[in-house]
Amino acid sequence: MFFFVKILVSAFLIALSSEVAKRFPLVGALIISLPMGSILALSWLHVEGEGLPQIGQMAHDIFILVIPSLVFFLALPFFIKKGWTYWPSLAGSCFVTSLVYGVFMAVRQRFFG
Repeated sequence: MFFFVKILVSAFLIALSSEVAKRFPLVGALIISLPMGSILALSWLHVEGEGLPQIGQMAHDIFILVIPSLVFFLALPFFIKKGWTYWPSLAGSCFVTSLVYGVFMAVRQRFFG
């Protein structure tokens, strides 16, 4: 039952941000740019009894992985400005971001173990 509560709360916040963005794009972007997904995931872990070390490790890992994820927000407008339609732009952005994640993780593993 709790699983379905998590789905409903999480989906509501995402839907809310897209509805707000229809009228106020900057406010919608502000809502979704908050680390809402991270906050929800960390909170669900806490509510489900995970220890603080696991929660702290996840927060640290999220911080590290934000760096390569920023490429997505550069690639998507780049492809759109080049005249690509939405779905190919989204796919291209996901592909480029995946490559950057792979390189980032390989470099991280090599230098930081």
